[in-house]
Amino acid sequence: MVSPKEIMKHYVIDPQDSYFVNGVPPIENVAVVAYDSSWPEIYLTLESDVKNELGSNLLQIDHVGSTAVPGLAAKPVIDIDLTVADAEDEKTYVLALESLGYKLIVREPRFHGHRLFHYNNPRVNLHVFTLNSPEITRHLLFRNWLRQSERDCKLYSDAKFEAIKGCSLDIQKYHENKSKIVRDIYQKIFKHLGYI
Repeated sequence: MVSPKEIMKHYVIDPQDSYFVNGVPPIENVAVVAYDSSWPEIYLTLESDVKNELGSNLLQIDHVGSTAVPGLAAKPVIDIDLTVADAEDEKTYVLALESLGYKLIVREPRFHGHRLFHYNNPRVNLHVFTLNSPEITRHLLFRNWLRQSERDCKLYSDAKFEAIKGCSLDIQKYHENKSKIVRDIYQKIFKHLGYI
């Protein structure tokens, strides 16, 4: 069981904790676009393929991020959280995901075993975490909050369009630019849950 204290902790990436598997990937153009109603259907196809390939090694799979929130502007990248028993045990999922066309990009062992995979068409970020990772809980809380809060969905959408200005080739800068609104929304969620 994940504690409120663990859920409320904002992870700060330390370069010593993060390892590119095959060198730094090519720089991608960062764009924010209006919500596309095809995103949930694309996700369901991807989910089905992953479930079929991983079988019992897959404990949970979720559509997360902005493409999972109806009406929310987003980068046109489907974010998927995948839960396995132990993300360090790569033999249980890496070859299976690679057979589907996913490419392992990053290992972050101290970030709940996080592995990041890319898929190119459609563009997907697939995140693998160990069971009971607080990060998965955080992602689902954020997604579900935005699905029910029209006001915060609009605030976040506006913040994204503002954040992208001047950094279409710098994903890190884009994330930094919208970090305040993200933290503010998380504070609302935690307060609503009685964590603070």
